[in-house]
Parts: sequence; structure tokens; C-alpha cells
Amino acid sequence: MHALSIRQPWAWLIVNGYKSIENRTWATDFRGRVYVHAGKRVKTGDFQEQRDYIRESGLILPEEPPLGAIVGEVIITDCVDASSNPWFCGPYGFLLSSPVAYKDPIPYRGQLGFFQV
Repeated sequence: MHALSIRQPWAWLIVNGYKSIENRTWATDFRGRVYVHAGKRVKTGDFQEQRDYIRESGLILPEEPPLGAIVGEVIITDCVDASSNPWFCGPYGFLLSSPVAYKDPIPYRGQLGFFQV
């Protein structure tokens, strides 16, 4: 199955159903279920800024979200270049549905773009 690496806290938000679009600089024709892989690295300043922004919306993130692991799965239903979704910042957005968060993340080395697991 395909997988896609996504930085935290976005990976956590996606698999827990709070974020239904994934922003990318590239488009895809792929549609279907993918594993959500949480990247191994977090930019500390960016992460804190993102965490503060997310907390303002009323969500509480885990203090240490899993890194370097497959944290769940989701279905990519479309790829768009415009959206009214508040999480969209483009230039492309993968529309996501049916998120599943894994209770026990699976350690795995990520890659850029889609990769096979």
C-alpha cells in the first residue's frame, strides 16, 4: 500500500479527523487508501507556533506526538487547486476521508512523495 510522510502535528490532526486536506506543492492522480507516516523530524520553532495556533482552535495535541512511524491511514478522494477548507493553503490539496488513527504507531522510515510499504 502507498504511504505519505507528513510532519507532526499535521499527521496527528489528519488521522484523528481534524484536518481533511493535505497541502502539497505537487498534484497527484492517485486516489485510494494510504498510510499516514509521521516524519521523524520536527522543526521545533515551527511546531510550537503550529501547536499554539491549533490550541487557539480548541484542540489539545499530545505533548510528544509519534515521530518516524506509521500513525494511521486515510483515503485520498481528490486533488484540488482551490478549496474553501480552512486548512487549505495550496498550491494543491489532497482531499482526505475516513481517517483511522493507530493506537500503536508502527516505526517505519519515511520517504519523500508516495512510497510503498
